[in-house]
Amino acid sequence: MAVPKRKVSKARRDKRRSSHWKLEVPGLVACPKCGGMNLPHRMCSACGSYNGRVVKAVKSAVAE
Repeated sequence: MAVPKRKVSKARRDKRRSSHWKLEVPGLVACPKCGGMNLPHRMCSACGSYNGRVVKAVKSAVAE
């Protein structure tokens, strides 16, 4: 059975693991109705539309 000959130091271990946890920016797309940025395949939080139809009525800040 293969066994490591020497202990792997914390610095070497952490250097190896450092590239696995990089944060990625989510791919945002513009809403075709209002132009607001949101995640793909999700309802638009600004206007409440998805796939060309209104899914949820959203109160606008201008009306209040």
